[in-house]
Amino acid sequence: VQLQAFGGGLVQAGGSLRLSCAPSGSVFSAGTMGWYRQVPGNERELVASISPAGGANYAGSGKGRFTISRDNAKNTVYLQMNSLKLEDTAVYYCYARLAVRLGDWLNYWGQGTQVTVSS
Repeated sequence: VQLQAFGGGLVQAGGSLRLSCAPSGSVFSAGTMGWYRQVPGNERELVASISPAGGANYAGSGKGRFTISRDNAKNTVYLQMNSLKLEDTAVYYCYARLAVRLGDWLNYWGQGTQVTVSS
């Protein structure tokens, strides 16, 4: 199973993007899912996470501008990013705690999708 992220791209400051991420294969169950981002030279930082019940946690400057959601039927996590700023430019990585079979829980990372915000 691999996590596949989509939706990155180039957007002007003030614009919006929606990222999505889903596993490529079948999954027995999905736990916490979320998004991190990383700028070259910096550590990967948490953007937002969401529990299976839908409880969301936001970190950093995305609070109030970003919304995380998930579709449990599709094991897909989304990140709606509004009012994008230059400093939101980064590679965004999705992650998920997945069980491909009963009791077999592992952490998975997506390949990263570039978000570039221009002035």
